[in-house]
Amino acid sequence: MADADFLDLLIHNAIVALPTGLAHGWVAVAGEKIYACGKGDAPLLLINAAKETVDAHGGYLIPGLIDSHVHFRTPGLTEKADIASESAAALAGGVTSVFDMPNTIPATTNAQTLFQKLKIFAKDSFTDFAAYPAIIPGASSGLLRELEYLRNMIPGVKLFLGTTTGGLAAPAREELNEVFRTCAEMGIIITVHAEDNAIISRNAEAAISRYGSKEAVPFIEHHKIRSEEACFRAAAQAVELAHKFGTRLHLAHVSTAREANELLMNGNCSNKLVTAETTPMYMDPQLADAANRNSLHKINPAIKTSFDAQEIRKAIADGRIDTIATDHAPHQLQAKKGGALVAASGAPSIQFALPIMMEYLPLELIIGKMATAPAKIFGIPDRGEIAPGMNADLALVRSCDPYIITNNDVISKCAWTPFEGRLARNKVDATWRRGKKVFDNLKISKFQADPIPFRLTTKG
Repeated sequence: MADADFLDLLIHNAIVALPTGLAHGWVAVAGEKIYACGKGDAPLLLINAAKETVDAHGGYLIPGLIDSHVHFRTPGLTEKADIASESAAALAGGVTSVFDMPNTIPATTNAQTLFQKLKIFAKDSFTDFAAYPAIIPGASSGLLRELEYLRNMIPGVKLFLGTTTGGLAAPAREELNEVFRTCAEMGIIITVHAEDNAIISRNAEAAISRYGSKEAVPFIEHHKIRSEEACFRAAAQAVELAHKFGTRLHLAHVSTAREANELLMNGNCSNKLVTAETTPMYMDPQLADAANRNSLHKINPAIKTSFDAQEIRKAIADGRIDTIATDHAPHQLQAKKGGALVAASGAPSIQFALPIMMEYLPLELIIGKMATAPAKIFGIPDRGEIAPGMNADLALVRSCDPYIITNNDVISKCAWTPFEGRLARNKVDATWRRGKKVFDNLKISKFQADPIPFRLTTKG
């Protein structure tokens, strides 16, 4: 490397998350790509020749995280949040790529609504982006016909086995079979929100009977209404269909030990037919205690028990659960008031997920589940690890004196966080997208956002 003046950026004196593990090292960037990286002190000629050098002072340099499950609320729900505000919050959390869910107004259910959403992302987003189209009853055939030319533009299709926020629901069995069969033939992932409506309805009716009215049912009943059985039944149905047709399936937001222990297999995510995701809130040791939860923590599926959280952490560690995504879903604070059947479901978590998880999970494990594995599962060829030729999507995370997270720190438009009052010891200090610094000590810089490219892969 005698002639290195083409290097745009050199970050050195960092603990770098290399594919081989965390190590003291450096990363050199040329244009938008990682040109070279290594262990130890950076060569002096690189330090002298690079156009910009950053001394990380021993901070962790990690690949930009891929949050494969967010709700940025655009279009139609922008009183809660919008693409600009939420993607800015993402950068503050070390996230540089996101997959947006279809629960918007209008819902993303075909090529037309998909392109409308992507156009807004291209204009407003601070992160790279993709968006899921949803399979809905009676209209799946139209989307299935469009998948032939959408397949490299989307991470997969979203299927709701159980109605969730936005009223999206599952097709009937014959239509479901056709969806799984067609996606298997095309190699397209089906990402499933799995909860059984019939079980939830019965549990809700019983709770109303006990308490006298819908409004009187307290929040503590939420995880009993949207129960373990409701999650397991729907997830088991999806897994059965995946194996029947050979369809690649990704189970979203796994919240129960039973799903992890009975439906999921450990191993390399690149070789699995069925992969799975959980969120920070389902495995959080503090939120696992129902006494520490209130309506701000109401999400669907519900946070379950301490045992469930413990088993989910085990499943993350041994590879049964493959990815972590935030399911970032802002609401106005007023909408979060009320009990189990009144308060809105969903919480904003993308900004603080990383420092909160670093309190109870090894950083290398988080990186594997929020960067490397999503890139492998969804076929993203240019990100997910720090290696030559990859996009220079990077985040610098520093250990710091203990601090308390407050709503005053929130970047999200909704202006609150379910992690208010929590102790953290790490912060995202800076974030780079394709070699350009876009987040620096709470300052956000605009940089051209692009759609995420997908390369179809096969599993099984």
